[in-house]
Amino acid sequence: MIIGIGNDLCKIKRIEDVLARFGARFEGRIFTKTERAYAQSKANPAASYAKRFAAKEALAKALSTKTTGHLFWQDVEVNNGASGKPYLILHGAAKARAKDMTPDGYELICHLSLTDEPPFVQAFVVIEARSLSVPASLGEQA
Repeated sequence: MIIGIGNDLCKIKRIEDVLARFGARFEGRIFTKTERAYAQSKANPAASYAKRFAAKEALAKALSTKTTGHLFWQDVEVNNGASGKPYLILHGAAKARAKDMTPDGYELICHLSLTDEPPFVQAFVVIEARSLSVPASLGEQA
């Protein structure tokens, strides 16, 4: 069952401007060490930062409720698998909030899609609660 959806659209130029103004201070406040290393390995670090910023915003929206407390930027980490597919790692308050949203007998799965079409990037997050008693794949036999 879907328990949260969020999306965010971000202008790459906005992040370029913030990086030019605040540089390492902005990077260190918003992004984890892993995210910073990944972005700096790219030809256009600002575009990579913009995607990760949008993903954090989208996840915050997906986790939001009337009683949502404060989430810290580094409570959400965007990483990439071997195939390049992005995924989310939750820490601290984000992890606690996700756990609170997940019904007993279910596991939490965060789906993340990132795209860019300069001058914009977009992130889309779906938070799924999957029953532990149902096979992970619809084609899988019990």
